[in-house]
Amino acid sequence: MKRIDYIRKEEKEYHDYCYDNYKLFEEGSWLYKPVQTVMEIIPLLEGKNNPTILDLGSGVGRNSIPIAKLLRDKECKIVCVDLLESALQKLKQYSEEHDVQEIMENVQADIGNYTISPNYFDLIIAVSSLEHVESESVFENVINRMADGTKNKGINCIIVNSEVQEIDLETNEHLFPMMEINIPTEKMISKLNEVYKGWEILKVLVKPLEYTIKRQKRPVLLKTNAITFVVRKVLY
Repeated sequence: MKRIDYIRKEEKEYHDYCYDNYKLFEEGSWLYKPVQTVMEIIPLLEGKNNPTILDLGSGVGRNSIPIAKLLRDKECKIVCVDLLESALQKLKQYSEEHDVQEIMENVQADIGNYTISPNYFDLIIAVSSLEHVESESVFENVINRMADGTKNKGINCIIVNSEVQEIDLETNEHLFPMMEINIPTEKMISKLNEVYKGWEILKVLVKPLEYTIKRQKRPVLLKTNAITFVVRKVLY
């Protein structure tokens, strides 16, 4: 099995387990609540009519459903893209439960190949998804498409892991991280700054994180530098 296929198999098993065992917005997992940074951006869309939003790597709607509930009176449209059919099935279910299904457009696709229409979106978010594209060159292509697909005054919100380590807690062995790309933090920020040169910087933060996950039913410590990068397109 190719490295990329193996990583995606492992990640599918991990996410399927989470989606089957933890309910959206219930305590006990990272599905409990939306990302605070994403929610802080939404008031910046005030004044935009019919805002268009793209959630790359949407999962089951952890961020897109709260956005939809906040913006439903503005006749917004949210396009949710995810590789996993299981995630999109749950997203459809949760969208109906929260009465936002009319706002959501669900697309099953690899975000590395997804076509973003130029100058179309008011907000594009990519939370813990860009590290799962096939290669660094694909990563660069995706963020360039994100930038091109953003309207003037539109916002891109990226949260991406860098310098990831996985350590078996039973043996203390350092494992091969289950991330398709694992870029040093400074290099990742440099790539983002290059693509978004001239944009207004709203927030840049590097936060070391560590938490326990399951790999092959074994406890594994995942350590990462999580980069938060939020910018607004400003054309003069």
